[in-house]
Parts: sequence; structure tokens; C-alpha cells
Amino acid sequence: MRVVFGVLGPVTAWGSAGDAIDLKGPRHRAVLARLITARGRVVPVTRLADDLWADDPPADAVGAVRTFVAALRRAVEPDRPPRAPARLLVTEGPGYALRADPDAVDAWRFERAVAAAATLPPGDALPRLDEALGWWRGPAYAEFADEPWAHAERSRLAELRLHALERRAEARLDLGRAAEAVPDLDAHVAEHPWREHAWRLLALALYRTGRQGDALAVLRRARTLLVEDLGLDPGPALRDLEADILAHAARLDPAPGGTAGRVWAETAAAYDRAVPSGARARLESTVGLLRDLAMTGGSGLAEARRHRVAAIEAAEELGDAELTARVIGAYDVPAIWTRVDDPGQAARVVAAAERTLAALPRSGQDAARARLLATVALESRGTRAERGPEAARQAEQLARGLDDPTLLAFALNAVFMQSFERAGLAPRRDAIGAELVALSARHGLPTFGILGHLIRVQARSTLADFAGADEHAAAAGRLAERHERPLVDVFTRWYAALRLAETGSAAETEAAVETETAAETRSAVETGAAAEAEAAYRDAATCLPDSGMPGLERGLLPLALLCLRVRHGLPARPDEPADWGPYEPWARPLLLLAEDRREAAAAALREVPDPPRDLLLEALWCLTARAAVALDDRPAMERAYAALSPAAAELAGAGSGLLTVGPVARHLADLADALRRRCS
Repeated sequence: MRVVFGVLGPVTAWGSAGDAIDLKGPRHRAVLARLITARGRVVPVTRLADDLWADDPPADAVGAVRTFVAALRRAVEPDRPPRAPARLLVTEGPGYALRADPDAVDAWRFERAVAAAATLPPGDALPRLDEALGWWRGPAYAEFADEPWAHAERSRLAELRLHALERRAEARLDLGRAAEAVPDLDAHVAEHPWREHAWRLLALALYRTGRQGDALAVLRRARTLLVEDLGLDPGPALRDLEADILAHAARLDPAPGGTAGRVWAETAAAYDRAVPSGARARLESTVGLLRDLAMTGGSGLAEARRHRVAAIEAAEELGDAELTARVIGAYDVPAIWTRVDDPGQAARVVAAAERTLAALPRSGQDAARARLLATVALESRGTRAERGPEAARQAEQLARGLDDPTLLAFALNAVFMQSFERAGLAPRRDAIGAELVALSARHGLPTFGILGHLIRVQARSTLADFAGADEHAAAAGRLAERHERPLVDVFTRWYAALRLAETGSAAETEAAVETETAAETRSAVETGAAAEAEAAYRDAATCLPDSGMPGLERGLLPLALLCLRVRHGLPARPDEPADWGPYEPWARPLLLLAEDRREAAAAALREVPDPPRDLLLEALWCLTARAAVALDDRPAMERAYAALSPAAAELAGAGSGLLTVGPVARHLADLADALRRRCS
């Protein structure tokens, strides 16, 4: 039989069925109460005797205590066999101890509940405090109020209860439930007028319910009681509150989003209570939260990626392929950048998706299969893996056969990520962006609408249509602001720098035309435009460290500045320290040329690989072309010319929406001239 002891009121005990246990007379209850105050420590029998009969002990007080203990043992352990050792009221050395579980004494439970509530958000703390305060049946150790051994414990518990009452009131105020807090606080201050914090809470609760006059009256009553009855001046908290109420200070209003915060906290608490911790539904719900967390950017994106892999592994451990497919596929976070942030993690996701595809039933799972295929395509972007393009094609084919616009948008995102098999495909990507924008408008898919507009910013920039790109950048910004998608600002700020780098500023052009010759005009314009664009790039780069996108951040600023200098016919800056990240192979030949180290530059150029199939494909080929022309490397020039020819009508690198090396046609012309000279 499990026994629960109560001291938050008259001392009592209950059995497993909730029935009260007969604890015999007041001396028996006193022994039990004294042992509970010891909190598991041994109390010598002589000390027990002294505590029970402080003034006039009987001749055999120790024997009487042992008799009380024996009777208590029979009451709380009725099924214990004769001569078997006691489990609850144990004998140790010279005395006795109560070896009860931490949850077996209401006072001990209360202490832990109040401590736990202090670490919880208001929505979680409030029900915990309501429950804990409900355990009180009267003053602690009620029938032993005059016993010296109970004084300290009674005082401590009483203070803790008052603290819990005030903490509950704070939680109600934080959750926008000020009216509920008023009655309890009113009774609280009447019974405990010295508690200034309680007076402050009551006045604040009244103010937030629109009762400014009553709030001020409460503060005046508090001042009168403190000064006249207790000889105390009100503290600064009460004085400041009165001034704030008179001034209608904004800081007295509930925090913005208080109602939303309350709904979130209470819903989360209800879900936590209703759904068992091991339920499979928790995994699916978790991935939905991770999806939303990822789109907050910054640390949220990094945390979402980390926990996503853990969720997939947890799903696979359960051996349910359909559940695993849902867990993997639910993370349909729109992706605009073609280099993954964590290649190792991406490879693990791809491997899990492939395993799940193989384990799914062969029929009836088209939607799950499409999501898994789209995931494979997205997570293998920017690589030369042949599986990516095929997975994207299959995902799109399946999605177009299903009546699920969100799935189709996810599949189109995958198709976009695999649309870099060669240069010159901006029109294809523009069409993908246009379809995503249309899907979003018809079906209310704002995050994929943002993606569609950003894709069109990239595509229209590539085609030198900056008026069109401006419209889509503005549309993406509006959607991002409305739906709280902060990462969009990263891309729109970089687009503004790209636009400036390519088009220059009117002020500089006007200043430059005052120079004497056309060559000087062109030089002044280009030099001034480069300086202004460089400043814009450096400013845009300040938002990268907090973006949570290391695949975008590393090496981007030095690459953009190098492309800017190439665009304006200026040499690279090898003396400027830079982390080139993944772009170092394409930058190195130009950096060595700027140091006049031609042999080393030629060797570096021979080592340059073909660029990855991503948004910077044309830009990196143009850097290779520039070095090849300078070094008169015919094989490299021929490779670059063949790769860039399909993009002759485009701006190199502008497909990224971030940087440009100028018109591809100009680089092709330089390559053609150099190759003709080589042949002549």
C-alpha cells in the first residue's frame, strides 16, 4: 500500500485508494509530524520525547514514544509481516526516520512545484501553481502551531505559499488575465498587509482592467497601512508604480502579443498533457515546428537543421517507413541558395530519404514518394550527383498528378535547384518562379510565393531586366514583412548592391561627364561606381553572420568584390586578407596574377575544376576566362568559351541575385579575340 502524508493543514495520511488512515491520538500525529519536519533525517528517540513533553514528561517518555511509533507502523504498513523490517518508519541508530518518497508528503511536493514553476513560462507555470496551491487544507501543521519544533517549518511553508500566490498572480498578469488576479490579491493584501509586492500586483491588475481610480486608491491604502500601522515608508516600486499610473506609462500595458503568448503557452501545455511523450504524433508535430523555426533564420535555422536529423533518426528507429516519409517530407522549407549549409548533414538526409523510398509500399504512396524525391533533389543541390536531376524530374511528375498545390510547389523548388546543368538557363528558372508566384496567389502559399519572387529577381537580373527584378524584390519584401520571414532581407539587400554594381549611380555619371575625354569619362564612371558598389556590398555582408546560412556566408563578400573589380577592369587585391571559402580555386589565379607571379598563376589555373552546378556557374567560368586570357592558356580558354556560349545574352553571376561579372558577351568576345590571336 502506498501512503501519502499531508501536513498542509491538519496532519493526516491517506492510503492507495485515497481513504484516510487512522493515526490514533494527537501524540501519534505529533511523532509523525516531527519526523516529517526532519525531512528523512534520523531524530533520536530522546529528542522526540523532549519535543513531545517539553514541560512535564512522563516517567517512561522514551517507552511511550516507541509505543507511538509501533502503532503508527501498524497504521501505515498494515500488510507488513511480523518481525519484518519497517519500510516507512525505520529505526536507525538511536532514533527513527521517515523514509517516504519525495512525492509522498504534500509539503515536499509543494516545494518542488513552486521551484519548477519559477523556471517555466507563464502558460505552463499557472496550472502548476493552481494545482500546488490546491493542496493546502489550512495552515501547515495546523494542530501544532504552538509547538517550538514546528515553528520554523510552519513559517517557511507559509512564506513559500505567499510567494506562490504572488507568482500565480504574476503569471495571470503576464497572460493578460488581470481580472482573474484581482480577487485573490485583494484577499491576500488584507491578510498580509506588509507585503509590498502584493500591493503592487493588485494595483497593476486593477489598472490593466481599466480601474485606474481603484488602483490609485489601493496604493494610498498601502501607504497608510505601511506608515501608520507598521512604521514603514513605501518602497521605490510602489512609488514608481503610482507615478506611472498617473502618467499612463506605456510600460504598464501588457507586453505586445500577450494574448498570442497565452494561447501558445496554454496550447503547448495542453498538448504536453494530452499526447504521451512516446507518441509518434509528437515526431510529426515536432517537424512542423522545426519547419517554422527554420524560416526565422539565424540560430533558429541552425537549430532546425540539427534537430531535423535527430527527428529523422528517431523515426527510422521506429521501423515505420510511412511515418519516416512524413517526418522527412514535412520539412518542406523553401530553398533559394544552391549551396547546402552542411554537406555532411545533407548527405545523411539524402541517405535516409533513399532508404525510406526503398521501404515504402509500391502503390498508394505517391505523395510521400514525391516529397522524398523532392528532398533528395534539394539536399543534393550544387553537386554533380546524377540522382538529383532525376529525383527532381520524378517528384515534379508525381506532384502534377496529385491535387496538392503545396506538394507541387515543393517539387518545383527541387526542379529549380537542379536547373543548373549548363549555363544560360535563366529563362527556364524564370518560368519556374512565375509558376510558384501563381500557385501562391491561387492557394495562399506565402513562403513559396516569396521563393517564386526571389527566383524571378535572380532570373530577371541575369537577363538585365532590372525594372522587372525591382518589382519582384519589392513583392518578396512585402510578403516577408507580412509573414515574418527575416531571411528575405539578406537577399534583397544583396540584390540592391548587385543592381548598383551593374547600373552605377546617376550622380557619378553626371560628375564624370565633366572630364575632358571619353576615356577619362569612362574611367571616372567605372572607378566611382566600383567604389560605391563596394561600399554597398560591405554593408550587405554585415547581415550574413546572423543569417544562419554558412553555405551562403563563407567567401561571398571577397568573391563579390573580386567580381566587381573584374567587371570594371581593375586588378584583384591580393594584399587584402579574406576567407575565400569554397571559391578559392577560381580566385587564386587572378590573385597570383595581381602579384605578377605568372608561373604560379598558370599552375593554379591548370588545377581549377569546372564550377559547381549552381547559381554562380557563369560567374566562376568568367573568372576562369579572365585568368586564361591573361595567361594565354588555350585549353582553359576553349573550355570557358564552350561553357559560357549558351549564356551569351546574360549577365554573368547575376543569376545569383547577389553579384555580377558583367555581360557574358564581353567575356566571350575577349576569349574569341585571344583565341584568334593565338591561331594567327
